[in-house]
Amino acid sequence: MLTYPQIDPVAFHIGSLKVHWYGLMYVLGFAAAWILASYRAHQPNSGWTSEQVSDVLFYSALGVLIGGRVGYMLVYGWTQLLTAPWTLIEIWKGGMSFHGGLVGVCMAVWFYARKHKKDFFSVTDFLAPLVSIGLGAGRVGNFMNGELWGRPTDLPWGMVFPGAGILPRHPSQIYEFFLEGIILFLVVWWYSSTRKPEMAVSGFFLLGYGVFRFGVEFLREPDVHLGFVLSDWMTMGQLLSIPMIIGGAIIVIYAYQKDCLKRRAI
Repeated sequence: MLTYPQIDPVAFHIGSLKVHWYGLMYVLGFAAAWILASYRAHQPNSGWTSEQVSDVLFYSALGVLIGGRVGYMLVYGWTQLLTAPWTLIEIWKGGMSFHGGLVGVCMAVWFYARKHKKDFFSVTDFLAPLVSIGLGAGRVGNFMNGELWGRPTDLPWGMVFPGAGILPRHPSQIYEFFLEGIILFLVVWWYSSTRKPEMAVSGFFLLGYGVFRFGVEFLREPDVHLGFVLSDWMTMGQLLSIPMIIGGAIIVIYAYQKDCLKRRAI
């Protein structure tokens, strides 16, 4: 059994301003995404310039922050939003929804693509391999905040989290860091390293994330105020991941079928 290390959620102070580790993880994630996006833009025939990379990542960052926070409050913190609406802007305390962030990014990308006359899926295919970096950084932030812990376990790496009782629990934030952050990044980056039909990379990412998130939810403690939302075993995270799994698979299949028909027509 392991004991959760005493981590001060505040990394440092700038005068009276508190800089939280959780926020720093998002900054780190965006910085890493910018570096990787710049690298991809400099590859032959990428179709992207450094200025376009900066613009699309700025739009995406806004989509992540706004969509992620609003999505979390609407799905997981509705009561809190009604009783204390100002908590909507307290991002530094944790509480971001990937599914809400995904909707926010899609809206931001749609706006960007329309403004710059780019195809929506050409933009999402470019961004998809970068998303896992931010996901991994966010999970490290969850761990540092001591939130989103797992279910009780007797495994030797079970951890006692403050506020979660005396039972050792799965460090599900670390599981998600490896699965959604490292493994998914490596797989999607490898998959996108050679030419793929338009939409395929986006669909592949959705499918991969949905599968990983659905699986790890079996080890993650359901939100106390929600519990199991379906059939006494399915969590909200799993319920929201099902459309991603189905949608991602459909997009990949459609992308290859469309590409096959295009090749035959040539």
